[in-house]
Amino acid sequence: MDKKERAKEKKEKRRQEISLLRTIPYSDYQRWWSSETIAVVTGANRGIGFEIAHQLASHGVTVVLTSRETAVGEEAVKVFQEGGLNVAFHQLDIVDPVSIQTFCDWIKETYGGLDILINNAGVNFNCGKDNSVEFSEMVIQVNYFGTKNMIKALTPLMRPSPAGSRIVSVTSRLGRLNSKRNGISNVAVREQLENVDTLSEEVIDKTMSTFLEQVKDGTWESGGWPHVFTDYSLSKLAVNAYTRLMARIFEERPEGEKIYINCYCPGWVKTAMTGWAGHVTIEEAADTAVWLALLPDQFVSGKFFAERREINF
Repeated sequence: MDKKERAKEKKEKRRQEISLLRTIPYSDYQRWWSSETIAVVTGANRGIGFEIAHQLASHGVTVVLTSRETAVGEEAVKVFQEGGLNVAFHQLDIVDPVSIQTFCDWIKETYGGLDILINNAGVNFNCGKDNSVEFSEMVIQVNYFGTKNMIKALTPLMRPSPAGSRIVSVTSRLGRLNSKRNGISNVAVREQLENVDTLSEEVIDKTMSTFLEQVKDGTWESGGWPHVFTDYSLSKLAVNAYTRLMARIFEERPEGEKIYINCYCPGWVKTAMTGWAGHVTIEEAADTAVWLALLPDQFVSGKFFAERREINF
């Protein structure tokens, strides 16, 4: 058996382990949540977000499903409600300040706040061997700045709890800093993003603006950026870095007001975003997000996960 076959066998074994773990119900002791627990899932009208909402609601959490388009969001919620699940809908565009403020006001008025935020909304315009940067500004704006918008807007509404509030962002292994295949080869940029002690929002934002400036002047291919799905990979790299930054900031919050923030890679999933070319099922893709959101008595923060295991940034 060669190295590739062994890796494939190992991966399949892990998938089977997780499938088994998903069938084991949480005990009463482990369940820190109830029907009063509020989880917001962005971009949840289809795909991974829809399944994350489904799994959280199946565990008894009250879920707020959001979508940029009202009609598709309302249709998605009907499916859950017909199945007896406690899921509500509200329109949300994560790059529109007015939409974000309206949503926050509604959350505060309706529920008094929230306990779980799943940042799932995102876009990608490449598939297969494509690597166009035609829509790079939109990709960075939605995937990174949109995610950051939601964390900033909803952090003040996170409700105090002995178990802590939870933020989980859907990212990608394509956004790993030190990936041999798809990392950042510009050493100076990589070192800035690696050092969590000196990492800042300004550093992350500047990295994104530098890339977008290079796209405009046509020099991006020599910038040392990831070479697979460059704009998408960079947007997810930025979310990974922002996760580490916010975990450091959240550490200073007092007991009872803790917020635990992590990110995870769902894998190459069979969804519209991958042109249905993925090999991971929707159920498998949503699992780690739900697992992180509901972790009992295990206060992990600032980490990157895949298949319920921590991986390197």
